[in-house]
Amino acid sequence: MDISDLKEILRILEEQDITEFELEQDGVKLRVCRASTAPPGGSALVASGVAPARVAAVAAVPASPAPTAPAPPGAEPAANGTLVKSPIVGTFYRAPDPNSPPFVNVGDRVKVGQVLCIIEAMKLMNEIEAEVAGEVVKIHPENGQPVQYGDPLFTVRPS
Repeated sequence: MDISDLKEILRILEEQDITEFELEQDGVKLRVCRASTAPPGGSALVASGVAPARVAAVAAVPASPAPTAPAPPGAEPAANGTLVKSPIVGTFYRAPDPNSPPFVNVGDRVKVGQVLCIIEAMKLMNEIEAEVAGEVVKIHPENGQPVQYGDPLFTVRPS
């Protein structure tokens, strides 16, 4: 990922009025947070827990644990089970390609780490894995539907 890719990401996020975006690719974790009161071009970049800085002055940093960084939305308790939320903005796909069966269906039992879906973001296919073992009780978005950061993807009843 180079500076032109970062500028393109920021341009898209600004056009779509998206305030948070996270991408992990080839061991590099990129997180962009933009405060609604920031001046134009005031987006901040956080790479693996590095303090916010202007994008023009930041290079991507290899991912490492950042204990003080807020956790992306993942699995969280819901009334009927555990809610799995989208960690990124993109397009939701239930199968690896149009001719393949879906990764999971309602009623399927899943294990921790099992792929539930793919979210395509900027031509990158990001596998979303189960964070809890259990039964899929609901699939929230439709196949091919755009999803935002934090949108519910699945409800899984823990076993």
